[in-house]
Parts: sequence; C-alpha cells; structure tokens
Amino acid sequence: MAMTTDELYFKPRLQVVNDDQIAQIHMATLDVLERTGVKITHPRALEILAGAGARVSGDRVRIPGWLVEDAIRKAPSRIVLGKRTGERTVVLERDKSFFGPSLDCVDYLDPGTHTRSRFVSDNVKATAALCDALPHFKWCMTIGMADDVPADIADRVIARQVFENCTKPLVFCCKDTNSVKDIYEMALLLCGGTEKFDQAPTVVHYSEPISPLVYFDPAIEKVMFCAEKRIPLINFPAPQCCGSSPATFAGALVQASAESLSGLVVHQLVGPGAPFIYGAFTTIMDMRSTIFSYGAVEMSLMTAAMAQMAQSYGLPFFGTAGATDAKACDAQAGAEAAWQILSAAAAGSGLVHDCSSWMDHGSVASPEFMVLVHDIVDAVDHYMQGIAVTAETLALEVIDRVGPGGHYLQDPHTLKNFKKIKYSDIFERMVYDQWKAAGSKTFEQRLQAETLKKMSHRPSPLPVETTKTLDEMQKSWQ
Repeated sequence: MAMTTDELYFKPRLQVVNDDQIAQIHMATLDVLERTGVKITHPRALEILAGAGARVSGDRVRIPGWLVEDAIRKAPSRIVLGKRTGERTVVLERDKSFFGPSLDCVDYLDPGTHTRSRFVSDNVKATAALCDALPHFKWCMTIGMADDVPADIADRVIARQVFENCTKPLVFCCKDTNSVKDIYEMALLLCGGTEKFDQAPTVVHYSEPISPLVYFDPAIEKVMFCAEKRIPLINFPAPQCCGSSPATFAGALVQASAESLSGLVVHQLVGPGAPFIYGAFTTIMDMRSTIFSYGAVEMSLMTAAMAQMAQSYGLPFFGTAGATDAKACDAQAGAEAAWQILSAAAAGSGLVHDCSSWMDHGSVASPEFMVLVHDIVDAVDHYMQGIAVTAETLALEVIDRVGPGGHYLQDPHTLKNFKKIKYSDIFERMVYDQWKAAGSKTFEQRLQAETLKKMSHRPSPLPVETTKTLDEMQKSWQ
C-alpha cells in the first residue's frame, strides 16, 4: 500500500450521552424554563424579561423556548482570553480544554510543614506565583479568601494580589457589582485600556444562580453589568443530586442547564453578543456524610455530559476537574484528580477549573496538590495529542536501516524524536538500586521538594507607577 506524507490525527474522545439524549435533555430544559421557570426579584431584570416575551408573575419568570434558543444563537461560540501583556493564550471554542486552579478556599496546607491554617494574603501571593510558574495551567483564579483582609474589600484585594503575582488570565468571584467594576478597572489599567481588553479579555467573572432555580439580586446585577461591559461571564450553578437537584443524573443535568441558560437569556437581552460561558458544577450529596462531593465519579460523568451540551449549543464551557475530597496529598487525591482530568480533557471541557488546590471538598488549598495536578495535566495533555501518523513517524526507512537484531539508541531518528516522550520530576522510574543510591526518596518527599522549588518563582514586577495607581484605587474601595 502506498504511504502518503499527510499527517493523520485522531484526538481521543469521550462521549457519555448520544445525540438523541442531548436533544431530550435540551427539550426537557426548555420545558423547565417554560413551565416551572426561575425565581428573580431584580426589578430591572423583570422588566427586561417581560418586555422580551417572558411570562412574569410576581418573582416567578417563565421563559419561552424560542427566547432561550434566540439567546443561544446570539452568544459567541468563541472567546479568546489574554495575559496582562496582551498575548492571546486561551481560545475557548468547540472541544478545546484549558486547565486552571480553583477559588475561594478558606484554609491553606503549608507544603513545608504540612500544617493547616486559615488562608491569608501571603498564601494568595504564593499560590498565584506558583500558578504563574506552572506552564500547563493556562489561567488563574483567586485561589483563597485572605482571612487577614477586611471582608468588605477582601475580594478586590485578593484580585489585586493575583494580578501582581501572576500574568495569566484571571477568573474571579466577588460579592457585588461594585467589586466587579473595581476589578475590571484594575484589569484595564494592566492591559492598556478598553480596546486591548476587548481584543483579549484578561479577566472572567464567575457568578452563580442558587440551586434550585433562584437568582439573588446581586447575581443578576453582575450578570447585567458584565453584559454591558463585555466582561466574559461564567454562569455556573452547583446542583447537588439528592439535595438541591433531583437524585437522577438526567434530572440534575436538566435543572443545571436550565439554571445556566436562564442567566444567558438575561445576559443576551442586555448585551447581545456579549461573551458568555455555560456550565454547572453537577455533583452528588454523599448520603453517608451529607458533603457536597468534589471527588465523586458521578461529578465527572455529569460534567462530561454538560460539556457535550455546550458543544451542541456552540457555547464555551466551564468545566470541573482535578479536585478531591481527600484531606492530604495522598493516593486518594491523586486518583480522583487523575480520573477527573482525563475525563475532562477527553470530553472537551473548555475552561477547566479546580485543577490544583481544591481538597477536602473545596475547603483547603495545597501548593503540593497544585504541583501534583499540574504534572497530571501535563501527562493528559500529552495523551490528548494522540498519535501522529506520517511518513516520518511510521519510520519505515528507520526500521529497514536498523534491521533485525539491531538497536535504535544511536540512530539519528531517535535523537530527533526521543524528547517527545514525557518525563516527570515527581514520578520516578529508576530501578530499585538506583532509587536507593539516590536517597530512597518517597513520592511525598519528591513532591515536597519540587513544590518548594517551584514556589521560588516570581513574575516580572509591575511598573512602579502602575503599583502607585493600584494603591490609589485601593484607597477608594469600600
């Protein structure tokens, strides 16, 4: 058979629902929004929805299917995010995946002492800088809560600290529209103004409806503000099977989709074409402990289904992977993170969060876990490249040249290609005697050493004048 020089790629792919099931989930979603509706109390939002054709009765809003589908058509299918330098680094479209850390942890697990304490400003700076140092994390989040900062301004102080210690696009959560405005103004300062921001937004706002089917006024206010300013918005409910959503996975998916898409309707009525990211944190209530599980296999299953829904809608997706219910960076943590990340990548889960620090069902951030999960992301990225098939990679001339009984160690083809293999600094492959001679270091010891080394990284500092301007901005926060 004649060989061609054309390269044949096949990206590994995971599908957990088929086209017929996607259509059924979509129609059921429309049914929920038309029949049950959502609770909204924000006066302006109610006026906008009623004027657009929704049925408003008190604080209950029932949204017709045509209005939902019109919002889906108007929303962009592609969003490009950039570093504060303007470099466009994250292209959200179709089934591409970009991994990043988590947000709003309340505790910190020190990698040097392995003691757990409240998350404070120094931990914000350290984890942001560590994220900057880890190349397979393409974006960052406000990882912790900063217990040492006044609560009224903590969300903005944390965002500033991340800006100063990480150059990557930032996904942030905050309490109200004033906070969104202040963080947006910092982003404009750092990237060089509105025009440059619009070309490659450097921040994305993360907002949540409350399951089941409720929007508080501050959340709706933020949705509308982001639509007006073209700040990319994640609208991300967290339905919990058996607690705040039906126990069945299909029922949870329907409710989750209805919650995310209801926000899209408001968003697109305020700002047609504004960037919107669909998704939901769909998981289970562990009925033995009542916790909201971050390590459940069902979470990955439902996330993959939601990713397929997003692809069918042509909407960018906010996914979840790399989290754990474990309390330490142990075998459970590694197993849960590895499974979730491979599932997320194979399903094409868009902007994938929690890949670094959410331990103990979302309460503690661990730099060691960040480094471990980053290594897993590297391995999964490697896996997701698939196998390139070309005349060069089929290596027929090389096989013939070496021949039976030969070896490839010194062949030019080997020297050209061996670095394409992944090598890890924390997963070792030595034989026993070599491992013993090297100090018999356990996995935990290697992980700790690698983490402490990575934590010495600091990005280039901001210009002095920029820092002074940030100081003046911070003085005005209330």
